[in-house]
Amino acid sequence: MKTSISTGRLLPAAALLLAVSVAACAETGAGNGAEPAAPQGDVRVLVTTATRSQDLDRRTVTFGERPNMSPSTITLDPATRYQVMDGFGAAVTGSTCYNLLQMTPENRATFLRETFSPADGMGHSYIRISIGCSDFSLSEYTCCDTEGIEHFALTSEENEYVIPVLREILAVNPDVRIMASPWTCPRWMKVNNLTDRQPFHSWTGGQLNPLYYDDYAAYFVKWIRAFAAQGIAIRSVTPQNEPLNRGNSASLFMGWREQLDFVNNHLVPHLQSAALDTKVYLFDHNYNYDNMADQLDYPLKIYDAGIDAATVAGAAYHNYGGNRDELLHIHRSYPDRELVFTETSIGAWNDGRNLENRLLEDMREVALGAVNNWCKAVIVWNLMLDTERGPNREGGCRTCYGAVDIDRNGYTAITRNSHYYIISHLAAVVKPGAVRIAAAGLADADITYAAFENPDGSRAAVLLNSAPQGRKITIDDGRRHFTHDVPPGSVVSYLWKQ
Repeated sequence: MKTSISTGRLLPAAALLLAVSVAACAETGAGNGAEPAAPQGDVRVLVTTATRSQDLDRRTVTFGERPNMSPSTITLDPATRYQVMDGFGAAVTGSTCYNLLQMTPENRATFLRETFSPADGMGHSYIRISIGCSDFSLSEYTCCDTEGIEHFALTSEENEYVIPVLREILAVNPDVRIMASPWTCPRWMKVNNLTDRQPFHSWTGGQLNPLYYDDYAAYFVKWIRAFAAQGIAIRSVTPQNEPLNRGNSASLFMGWREQLDFVNNHLVPHLQSAALDTKVYLFDHNYNYDNMADQLDYPLKIYDAGIDAATVAGAAYHNYGGNRDELLHIHRSYPDRELVFTETSIGAWNDGRNLENRLLEDMREVALGAVNNWCKAVIVWNLMLDTERGPNREGGCRTCYGAVDIDRNGYTAITRNSHYYIISHLAAVVKPGAVRIAAAGLADADITYAAFENPDGSRAAVLLNSAPQGRKITIDDGRRHFTHDVPPGSVVSYLWKQ
């Protein structure tokens, strides 16, 4: 759906505990069509259909008064508790920041509020940024392109684009968590391979020279401190984005043995010496380890070899290859280690702007799929690209779409794509610190769901109906229950107080 900021309807407000729309009041019998009435239902409901007939629409339903006899019941078990949730969001790349800063200040403030505000927006709560450039930066660079770590300095991309946008986001939601990942080390730290160790002056490929492991660890600390000086706390880092991908426009190969050495013997000691509480997540790449036999079970090999448990929290995954069942395999092997899902993309190759094709699959495979396989966070790729899939550059993705796309002609009309919806449906009702709880009882191949208990004691559930028919679903938390007619081909979020 394309909406114009200047019309005053960019996105529907998502304050599920504060207000409901006129349509919601009509559904519950409230209001007279003139002014929205106070919410009349017990459960706040957010609905999006793949056809956009309902587009982040708000509804309410009431608790049932009679005993629940419905055969289509999802029963929650709050006593059975799984992972604590950190949040949901998208990558705020250089390209995203560029597009946001082409908007008028008023329109940008509206978009950021309605995306990040936990009070009257969708409540996105976790974002990912790059350390130096990514393949969606305005140029290829690091923060130390002159040889010698003493030359470290933030660049114009951070100072003029990324930091101003992050400050605006944090003004809306100070609790947003930020993860950072490098796409490449400085080129003067690169060698062609670890045998010949010849200088490798390319942004693409190469390996980190072990002689510079200590300098590179110092680079991380300097970068984290530079952002802290701007009021931006970095909650977590990964040592390398896609460490098995040699072909990205900015990239660095880092096999598991290299990552073990760099992290355990250099990065962790530097973070600890600097008294930084930034977490480290290993790997940050595909479920299938890019089919490299010697890199299978990459994080498990590092855990098995022994890694600092205080700073190294767990591992991060993308879904550009393999199956999400790998998450369960990793969790079962090391249940005390965390998992986060850090990147997925839509684009021309997967009909990414066709919501009828993408919404249901992305909700099942990415959002609920990752959460139900122990991920504490779900982060998608670019928050915002323009309608020409950019700004982009040679060697990077020229066919990617954003979670939202903004029209380059005027930077006012916005199209929400599947990734915006799947993140919003989770973030709107599942707050940082929520615990995933058991939910079972309804065995229907077309219905996928997860349930949560928020820090304030409220309960939440997010449900996908991928069937072409509607379903009458009852949710029972052991104390109360409610029934909702779930539309065909839809994603629905529920939130209710105890």
